[in-house]
Amino acid sequence: MQSETFDLLDLQLLSALEVDGRAPFARIAAVLGVSDRTIARRYRRLCAEGGLRVVVLRDAVRLGQDQWMLRLRCAPDSAGVIADALARRPDTHWIGLTSGGTEIACLTRPRSPGDHDDLLLGKLPRTPSVVEIRALQLLHRFYGGPVGWLPKFRALSDEQIAALRPDLPEPGPARLEPEDTPLLDVLERDGRATYPELQRATGRSESAVRRRLSALIASGAVYVDIEYDHAVLGYPRTAVLWITTAPGALDSVGRALATHDEIAFASATAGPSHIVVTAVVRDTAALYAYLSGPLGHLDGVQHVETTPFLRRVKQLTYRPAR
Repeated sequence: MQSETFDLLDLQLLSALEVDGRAPFARIAAVLGVSDRTIARRYRRLCAEGGLRVVVLRDAVRLGQDQWMLRLRCAPDSAGVIADALARRPDTHWIGLTSGGTEIACLTRPRSPGDHDDLLLGKLPRTPSVVEIRALQLLHRFYGGPVGWLPKFRALSDEQIAALRPDLPEPGPARLEPEDTPLLDVLERDGRATYPELQRATGRSESAVRRRLSALIASGAVYVDIEYDHAVLGYPRTAVLWITTAPGALDSVGRALATHDEIAFASATAGPSHIVVTAVVRDTAALYAYLSGPLGHLDGVQHVETTPFLRRVKQLTYRPAR
């Protein structure tokens, strides 16, 4: 970790929140060996200066919902406007401008076939400034989702991770019920919303809300995630890599990529490329070192297209530029 503003304790706090984003500050403080006030102060600073936000997300993989990676080629003066419009949708994540600002990369998680059709068959084709649409369905997640990038820093010991893990009931089937909607509407905006806040939003008792949220997390239907600016850790550069493999090497390459420290997300895709990954690095030199080293030496990799992010528009939530 190389940062002039943030230090190891900040990294440990972020790592603790990836283990349990709803953990009380007192428990995090006890595990990290500092005071409650120190953790609260560091948390507030990470929110104000590091873009930290805790949210609860639906796991499309566990719920059996389709996910798509979109590549949109746009007229040069319109990509930013279109990216912002996509970012306002609740079914989009990880939106960035690439290719000199003329291409948008976007992960979309339609919650119903109607949402998918509305976006891919309705709005985007009718947008005059969208020159080309490439939609790649995600087939198999190798890395990402409930497993975040921060464990690759190894900032917490196994004992600390075990002490932070929430006490959950036995897992049941991963499914959502209609009455879960008001609960998730709040948690998708603020994953640390208190139980009294959730009680007021749902009209259910605090004990009922507590049990239902624990059951949803235990089943894998939802998980608590964090977003933050990777630059606070000294890793300001992000690139999407579109990887083509030999047919028989798809699985072995994907599993190998999941172990690389640079990879924050990896999934098999349908389409002209076979795997899409998100790589997070310190600088352009580090990106070259990864492409020519760990990635370039993988058996079965036939072709790699690299699209660095010029600007990240949305991670898990959208905050319009001021």
